[in-house]
Amino acid sequence: MKTRLASLTLAASLLSLPALADGKVTFKDPTGDDNGPGTYKYPTDAVYKKGSFDLTEFTADQKGKNIDFTATLATNLEDPWNMKKGFSTQMVFIFIDTDGKEGSGHTDAPPGLNIQFAPASAWEKLIILSPQEPARVRKEIETKAAALKDDILIPERTKGAGKKISGSVDGSSLKGDPSQWGFQVVVQSNEGFPSGNDLMTRKVNEYEGQHRFGGGNDGDCDPQVIDILAGNGKGDASETKAQHDMLKYECAADGASKSKATLTMVHQAK
Repeated sequence: MKTRLASLTLAASLLSLPALADGKVTFKDPTGDDNGPGTYKYPTDAVYKKGSFDLTEFTADQKGKNIDFTATLATNLEDPWNMKKGFSTQMVFIFIDTDGKEGSGHTDAPPGLNIQFAPASAWEKLIILSPQEPARVRKEIETKAAALKDDILIPERTKGAGKKISGSVDGSSLKGDPSQWGFQVVVQSNEGFPSGNDLMTRKVNEYEGQHRFGGGNDGDCDPQVIDILAGNGKGDASETKAQHDMLKYECAADGASKSKATLTMVHQAK
């Protein structure tokens, strides 16, 4: 009888653990929400295919000493600009709250995203998946985001295949258990000729153009963000509204930010 009770207790405790299999944390995101706060439109050039910036799944997979990060999009990747990484137009920012402590970490984001994080969702580490060479990305960070550079990690090799963009970093540069971390994944577009101090991000303007997103503001107040994780990261339709709500912003008459889009982390369901 005692053995049976012990078995039932163990089974119940296992059911209460986070949905983590073989060190792999998975989040889903609804399709068709690649419109930022709900109004954004893709650039008009044919290289920006429908679904190119539509995040549908994100995984963090701990394998030995490394952690693999993978963002899955709604359409097959292409390399129209010959970046030789299997993709060209996308750029993915993976913000991680490793300690869950308010007041610990950063609430600012790299320049060009025009977002901030709620104090309880401050991030300790940021992984950037870019088709640019790591040396170029690091140089841009040192020039434009020097205050954040020690907490930004660039995989030595980032690749695209099928619908997936992935890269790995040494797990020793991150602390704790991935199943306990908070994540926020921001999908943007790789910009080889960024504007001003922007960290290789593509602008969102009032009207879309050949290489500019539309549906935003011509000033510097709108979030330069096309898709993010929201809600519980299960891919429910309600998470589209949660995304739109998080990315709400307000601009002053001169195009400066009056109220900045404020993001929160998504945690693995328990």
